[in-house]
Amino acid sequence: MTARVLVQLDSDPHPSLFDSMVAIDAGVERLLTYGGIAAADVRGLVHGAMFTRGPEQLHHTAIFIGGSDVALGERLFDEVRQSFLGTMRVSVLLDANGANTTAAAAVLAASRHVRLEGARAAVVGGTGPVGRRAARLLAHQGADVTVVSRQADRAAEVCGEIRSKFASDSVAGEGDVRPSAMSDLDAVVRDARVVIAAGAAGARLVSEATWRRSPALRVLIDLNAVPPAGVEGIERLDRGTLRDPVVCYGAIGVGGTKMKIHRAAVRRLFERNDLVLDAEEVLSIAQSLDL
Repeated sequence: MTARVLVQLDSDPHPSLFDSMVAIDAGVERLLTYGGIAAADVRGLVHGAMFTRGPEQLHHTAIFIGGSDVALGERLFDEVRQSFLGTMRVSVLLDANGANTTAAAAVLAASRHVRLEGARAAVVGGTGPVGRRAARLLAHQGADVTVVSRQADRAAEVCGEIRSKFASDSVAGEGDVRPSAMSDLDAVVRDARVVIAAGAAGARLVSEATWRRSPALRVLIDLNAVPPAGVEGIERLDRGTLRDPVVCYGAIGVGGTKMKIHRAAVRRLFERNDLVLDAEEVLSIAQSLDL
């Protein structure tokens, strides 16, 4: 019987033990981990993974892109795809620093309480790896998204990247994205039905006074697990906690769902040999789960 083999490519010197443990829990039978990977290393590793098995066996091999540097992870992901040769290919998942699975878990949580199509949403700290993916996924689901950053020009850059991706991928039905500076946070939150805080660890972004003043707000999600909370008044263990009338999620409350999505995405890799799983595909997997 052909073993399910996952090749874990990590830009960090030591491949992530967290990602390795999740892979094992997802049912991977053989895990091959490589650390310190640069773009120039990818082609040889991908070809080594592909050419030892015939086309009918390639769905038993898959590639996972990890590492704490999400930008480098994206480059490795692109290099993996460019290394395929027609039908000689394997499925690949990008989840560097957990950005795709965390963003998908946050957007899935919001969608349980608010119809995202046409809803106003704000992603505070929206220029980081998780924030920009959360904004992209919210817009993909039809929300009108404000990307909030301390640097308005960086927020504008993220909005431009999202619009460019929608145009290049011909995504239908996406919502709008617009940038905003933190100096306008009160006004942004006041009009939002969904707010996701995705800033750096230990950075307080949203005061309780700010979100309590929002008559429209229905879902509030803080993805920061390191004190102080990114959103004042949210607990890390909150998981659909009602602080009337706002439904609240903390980092650990979202984290349980993130883990289930991560395991499901790894399992999905072995169903076919031609899957390319980025943020949108990971969210689609999340939406198919009974969570």
